[in-house]
Amino acid sequence: MKTPKELFERRKLRVRNALKKNNAGKPRLSVFRSAKHIYAQIIDDGKGLTLAAASTVDNELKEKLKKTASKESAELVGKLVAERAVKAGVKEVVFDRGGYIFHGRVKSLAEGAREGGLTF
Repeated sequence: MKTPKELFERRKLRVRNALKKNNAGKPRLSVFRSAKHIYAQIIDDGKGLTLAAASTVDNELKEKLKKTASKESAELVGKLVAERAVKAGVKEVVFDRGGYIFHGRVKSLAEGAREGGLTF
């Protein structure tokens, strides 16, 4: 029997391989979710560069947030990363949810990024 961590890594690789087949050279919006915080990066895999990033530990968001592990904070992170991406000239991305289910904080981050001007 595989451990939960091994199963998570397997799901993550499955999602990432599917994205690589269908991304058509678009940057990837990658999400990491911990128990207390959520992080988002827009990564250009061809060049190996991070184009934009945002998280609940950013100084811009710290004052606005009451709780860092909530849907509302995830939505604000999504809007902030979208704003930074548009500034960097990125409007289309592929959403890499990692091994996480598209539900709760991950879904809120995606909706916030869409409201901020990203399309995926």
